[in-house]
Amino acid sequence: MILDDYRAPWATQELDDLRGLARTFIAKEVVPNQERWAAAHMVDREFWRAAGRAGLLCISIPEEYGGGGATFAHEAVIAEEQARVGDDAWANMVHSTIVAHYINAFGTEEQKQRWLPGMASGDLVGAIAMTEPGTGSDLQSVRTRARRDGDHYVIDGAKTFISNGTHCDLLVVVARTGDDEGGKGLSLIVAETEGLEGFERGRVLDKIGQHGQDTRELFFSGMRVPAGNLLGTQGRGFAQLMQQLPQERLIIAVAGAAAATAAVRETIAYVKEREAFGQNLMSFQNTRFVLAECATDATAARSMVDGFIPRHMAGELDAASASMAKFFCTDVQNNVVDRCLQLFGGYGYMNEYPIARMFTSARVQKIYGGTNEIMKELVARSL
Repeated sequence: MILDDYRAPWATQELDDLRGLARTFIAKEVVPNQERWAAAHMVDREFWRAAGRAGLLCISIPEEYGGGGATFAHEAVIAEEQARVGDDAWANMVHSTIVAHYINAFGTEEQKQRWLPGMASGDLVGAIAMTEPGTGSDLQSVRTRARRDGDHYVIDGAKTFISNGTHCDLLVVVARTGDDEGGKGLSLIVAETEGLEGFERGRVLDKIGQHGQDTRELFFSGMRVPAGNLLGTQGRGFAQLMQQLPQERLIIAVAGAAAATAAVRETIAYVKEREAFGQNLMSFQNTRFVLAECATDATAARSMVDGFIPRHMAGELDAASASMAKFFCTDVQNNVVDRCLQLFGGYGYMNEYPIARMFTSARVQKIYGGTNEIMKELVARSL
């Protein structure tokens, strides 16, 4: 049920065709470059344009803005195919599923026409700057400030853990534009980074996993951004974040469930070939029982996202349910990958084996998008 013959209940022929396209593209353009990207701490800039030419960027953005005019299910298929090969370098989920949707949901017609076609082609790479040193998941404690000065905002502050930090041309900045405490004074402002004075890319962060992803610190010192780059209404930033975060959390859950499935698939292939004490590992009862449990857990996670994807597409997925999916599926991902790695023995600790990269990449899934502890608090508040 969880291997290649599994077909989601929300699948269609169009989605099957997209899956085939994404699988072929990733096999050709991603897999051969994984080690090189990990060493460089970023994907190739031209790779974004190749993904755009393949039609894989901003696939759920309306066609009039250069997107694919498709649905969240299409984004989910691409995320699943990335997870299938253990790709942790291409931050398309941030670019297409998150940043593009902030612009599509809250941008003016002029803003959407100006930015979204470039994001769909890969000529513009998107990032979002929420997290700050010392704030973590507590978005209401953001200290970055944007002061209105004539036709511009002057932004001062610092952000950290920013995916696409090296390549980003468009940066959605969460900044405090008022004196109100908590979330009431926050706004979303888009910075166009090319040649932007006061904008500085800090060090590339040395992470335990996702080495091929360009995660950086960013600094703003008197950074002047046109007032016309405000997304939506000033002071409504926190509400805008809350509106979009369920989609972010659901796509993280989708990736988590797919990664757990991929780990089981990878491990089954290994234990059927690897021998110990004169027999292959699959013949040992412990191996079979561990894989039976891991396959069941992965199927449970996949069943959850399979139920939630249609609800989200219908506009019926509430924040608590998205939080459930995020913490459950990423917990399953981490538990399954850890148990699968154990069956590889010492080889599981070697980076040349995909299971090792799956292990280190999985850990952050429980942290970004809101820590799993915060997710549980949000669920508890709904009870």
